[in-house]
Amino acid sequence: MHVAYVCADPGVPVFGSKGCSVHVQEVVAALRRAGAAVHLFAARLDGEAPSSLRDVPVEPLPCAAAGDPAARERAALRANAALDTALSRQGPFDLVYERYSLWSYAGMEHARATGAAGLLEVNAPLVDEQQRHRALVDRAAAERVAARVLGAASALLAVSRPLAEWLEKDPAARGRVHVVPNAVDPARFPPGLRPSRPALLGVFTIGFLGSLKPWHGLEVLADAFARVRAVRPGSRLLVVGDGPARAGFEADLDARGLAGSVVMTGAVAPGRVPALLASMDAAVAPYPERPDFYFSPLKVYEYMAAGLAVVASRFGPMEETIRHGVSGLLCPPGDAAALADALLDLADLPKLRGALGREARRAVLAEHTWARVADVILDLARAARRAPGANAHDARLEARR
Repeated sequence: MHVAYVCADPGVPVFGSKGCSVHVQEVVAALRRAGAAVHLFAARLDGEAPSSLRDVPVEPLPCAAAGDPAARERAALRANAALDTALSRQGPFDLVYERYSLWSYAGMEHARATGAAGLLEVNAPLVDEQQRHRALVDRAAAERVAARVLGAASALLAVSRPLAEWLEKDPAARGRVHVVPNAVDPARFPPGLRPSRPALLGVFTIGFLGSLKPWHGLEVLADAFARVRAVRPGSRLLVVGDGPARAGFEADLDARGLAGSVVMTGAVAPGRVPALLASMDAAVAPYPERPDFYFSPLKVYEYMAAGLAVVASRFGPMEETIRHGVSGLLCPPGDAAALADALLDLADLPKLRGALGREARRAVLAEHTWARVADVILDLARAARRAPGANAHDARLEARR
């Protein structure tokens, strides 16, 4: 199958180290392992491709320069013409697979016009997110783009059930939404991996992986770690990642007298993550209380694949992934005392820690792998191409070959 993977979002560096970047890399790699020929169309690359993707053809897309938000929005809309031209030049394709971005609609409309399958991966309600966390000048235009792209897609892949329920409320998407959570590549997390940042004997290491942003519960983590240190002074916090909330987080830790017991790695390449996870005894996802929790946290699946005992906030998507007391521990969101108590239990009970980690690894490798995600994607693409109009597309493909 000839696949165009489209990421027109300037906030997603496809060869970067952010969670969204890893998601792109893993889906592309899994599709290729499943036998698809993938051509990547991206607005932002950020460095060299990982070794497994260095032979993937890449078509750079226009990326609006930083500056006036209104000008950026207009430039992003104009970039749809360039995407359509690039797809026409490199195609025809059996499948156009796009990571939903705020101003991009040409990928799904190109798929519909050419008879290809058009699958839209939706990771967030972007219009609301843009207005809440960044800057959105022309909301009406963004909503029109959303209606166009949702309506043109053959099917939509939501990364969580709450996100799927949100999409189903939109008439443009209703009846074509599938829940496809994040996943892991088992080959990245072999058993017995040597730690890259080992602690001294007897030191209990709590780990956090991810971009440091306000909604990741860093204040709760700092409070909980202070409580753990009050009981177990030799404990260590290993934080893997970087982001806009780092300075405030470090200042909070310093004010609590904890800076000397924290290791901050900054942003690291995805290839370094497994050995850093192997340096942890337990890992956390301390999300604060929020009514619209629609995430499918990649960090949690990677914690589980690494065989770590996980402590996460009790939200819908987390309850679907972690069985409390079986494959991890769940705490009330925003409750630093409960988080600290759970971590102290794990520190005091190594057999429990080991049992939770083993079951977490078993469960995630059985149910949440990128190979399974690729199978779902290709099955949806085949179903879409059996729809009316596919025969004409097949004829164009055969002529190209």
